[in-house]
Amino acid sequence: MPHFSIEYSANLEPRVDIKELCEVVRKAAAETGIFPIGGIRVRAIRCEHYAIADGKTDYGFLAMLLRLGEGRDLPARQKAGEHVFGALSNYLDPVFANSKFALSFDMQINDAATSWKRNNIHDALKAEATHG
Repeated sequence: MPHFSIEYSANLEPRVDIKELCEVVRKAAAETGIFPIGGIRVRAIRCEHYAIADGKTDYGFLAMLLRLGEGRDLPARQKAGEHVFGALSNYLDPVFANSKFALSFDMQINDAATSWKRNNIHDALKAEATHG
């Protein structure tokens, strides 16, 4: 982990390159230095059906949730979160400038006792670095 899940209103797609947005988040997460590179995942889910505020159809949203494992103290999580949110928010400045838009970002810490994983990407990255 960390795994970023991004839900966004479908009306955002004409204004934002979602693939590029995912890369902005991935890069910012890597820059924090507190997440293992092999564990970073960023996924975006388009929401076709949604209702916002007073129901006007021109409003948009993007809600990002970060699920991460235990082991990082609060100051490290806050610093990393501010960095990732800042990169995402800056990327979305044009959307804020030209439309009614809501952006949110929350972190959720997974309990190690009830979180199972299998991942060979870490080993592949180590081997690549060694043989490089």
